[in-house]
Amino acid sequence: MNSQLKRGTLELCVLSILNGSDCYGYELVNKISECMQVTEGTIYPLMKRLKESDTIDSYIVESQEGPPRKYYKITETGKTELERLSTEWFEFVKSVNELLKGDKQE
Repeated sequence: MNSQLKRGTLELCVLSILNGSDCYGYELVNKISECMQVTEGTIYPLMKRLKESDTIDSYIVESQEGPPRKYYKITETGKTELERLSTEWFEFVKSVNELLKGDKQE
């Protein structure tokens, strides 16, 4: 997948996953990697930006199997942003599909 296109959709993907359940960073990478190739080096800067913009928050959970894990959760601001981004995404996909199929009339 084109890296610019992927970069533009990762925020939507992260917020969508966190809307379903809280996750730690490595878990997020694995879930997204089921659909597209991403690395931790791509996700963690995004998580920092999302936290700074109050769309996600984090908390620490002690682990029986190793060091404590930082979990991320979506905030109310994040849910509003997810709704906005989802609407934009579906409108964008619809428009592109219409153009590709030749359905868009001038």
